[in-house]
Amino acid sequence: MKELFPIKQVMGFIFSLVLTAVALAVYFFDMSFTAGMTILLVTAFIQAGLQLVMFMHAGESEDKAHIYTNVYYGIFIAIVTILGTLLTMVWGYV
Repeated sequence: MKELFPIKQVMGFIFSLVLTAVALAVYFFDMSFTAGMTILLVTAFIQAGLQLVMFMHAGESEDKAHIYTNVYYGIFIAIVTILGTLLTMVWGYV
């Protein structure tokens, strides 16, 4: 029976709830903008990684190298898009 219980998924869910509570604490403790944004960004990236690995089973298939390559490519495209948008719209380079 022990091998049938999904302990990894339960622990991932509990850790996800803890990260959500930490992010929610930023609102209730009225932190400064810098501290609040730092905590929110760190918890958001940890939460995204946790969701990818624990609940989307990214590392359990035979082609996990392809899955992680696609994830890294998506992150790269997102960063280039964000920096390109900042470069043209905010910083005034055309």
